[in-house]
Amino acid sequence: MEAEGGELYHRRLIDMLETLWGTGFLSPGGPEEVGNIVAEMDLGGASVLDIGCGAGGIDVTLIRDHGAGYVTGIDVEDTVLARAREVVSEAGLTDHIGCLKVVPGPLPFPPASFDIVFSKDSIVHIPDKHALMREVFRVLKPGGWFLASDWLIGHDGNPSPEMTAYIAAEGLDFGMASPARYRNAMQEAGFADIKTTSRNAWYRETARSEIARLKGATGMAAAKRVGQDFVDQNIGIWERMIPVLDTGEHCPTHLRARKP
Repeated sequence: MEAEGGELYHRRLIDMLETLWGTGFLSPGGPEEVGNIVAEMDLGGASVLDIGCGAGGIDVTLIRDHGAGYVTGIDVEDTVLARAREVVSEAGLTDHIGCLKVVPGPLPFPPASFDIVFSKDSIVHIPDKHALMREVFRVLKPGGWFLASDWLIGHDGNPSPEMTAYIAAEGLDFGMASPARYRNAMQEAGFADIKTTSRNAWYRETARSEIARLKGATGMAAAKRVGQDFVDQNIGIWERMIPVLDTGEHCPTHLRARKP
């Protein structure tokens, strides 16, 4: 999928993904999956950094459903941030959520700034996982948690031809890493209580439901906003994704770790 206007998440893509996944969401599962990521964690009053806040639905959920005190959402593209600010304003949460543009590289915050660092399916765009985990560790307060999900690859070797075709079809600058590489990056950064939980089985089924919806009423609704050609293009991406989900090479994963 080609970028439009120099941005990977252009407005047509945002509109299409929101039609599929819900207002403010650019990745699967909506509020329920956010709840799965933060399960058994007390976010009451917490200061949260959301890396890759996208269109804002995650941040609204963290405040509304999980009681976070303040969420700082960061992203690198103006179009998603503009949409995030719309979503936050419509939810009446501008006093509890700030959406900031950043540049790739070190996080622009002092040490020990946040109780929680959260991310949902965005770290895939950051190639250097070790550098990122060092930054996450730095900005967390002692005792703070890193809670995330991401798109992972199941091994450290070269992608299969099927995986290569899927990544090329996505066109979203994927920098996939294996669970072992994520674990090593968290360990070397100094984290404790590290846990990785595969969501492959869940998303194998969910992705099939999504493609059926894209071929049905949801796709028809999306086509009115973005055009049938764009919907068909995305159906093609899903059709390339299913085989690598089935083999386990594409393995969405939850990540969790504590700063001692």
